[in-house]
Amino acid sequence: MKTLQTRLDEVSAWVRDQAPAGTADKIDAATARLAGSGIDERALQPGQQAPDFDLPDATGVLVRSAALRATGPLVLVFYRGAWCPYCNLALQAWQPHLAALRDLGATLLAISPQTPDVALSQREKLSLAHPVLSDAGNAVARRFGLVFELDESLRPVYAGFGIDLAAHNGDRSFELPVPATYVIDRDGRVAGVWFDVDYRRRPEPEDVMACVARIARTGAAQ
Repeated sequence: MKTLQTRLDEVSAWVRDQAPAGTADKIDAATARLAGSGIDERALQPGQQAPDFDLPDATGVLVRSAALRATGPLVLVFYRGAWCPYCNLALQAWQPHLAALRDLGATLLAISPQTPDVALSQREKLSLAHPVLSDAGNAVARRFGLVFELDESLRPVYAGFGIDLAAHNGDRSFELPVPATYVIDRDGRVAGVWFDVDYRRRPEPEDVMACVARIARTGAAQ
């Protein structure tokens, strides 16, 4: 069975082979600039207190993180949006693990800046069996230190792919979250972080599950 990263690498290979000349180089250069911005140092780190939040799911129902973490670990998957094939693959990779998460008393929440209507379409199209939350204006992602403004050089590239961020997110900020996965314990502390400025790399769900299982046994981050 292919790993998630193998499938993501296949998408990257397609971009290099099929996208207009220079596209991959522009993506690499913008990623390097983001890496040099120090955003990784601003992101919430293990052992720190995670902010609680209330966000609407794809149907408009308000989801309260404090209530969920009181019953068991929270897995927060921050992603860019339904337009991102890497994000879609990452979310789909979690579907076979949801039953095991429930057995551990854990909950997975996927969070993006896209509007509830877009989130609902994505949830239905991908048959996602976990909540997909709308973080308007990246308000929650900002509190986790994940928000950046899309590099100017990539805006025409995205437009060329037919990606209209303003339509997806309901604003013209061009702000996105760095894809990141957080495991939060019952006390609200960060037990595990998987953060990478290169959106083409994502953690394997099995690695995150190991952290969830550990804190499910102990009740809190060590």
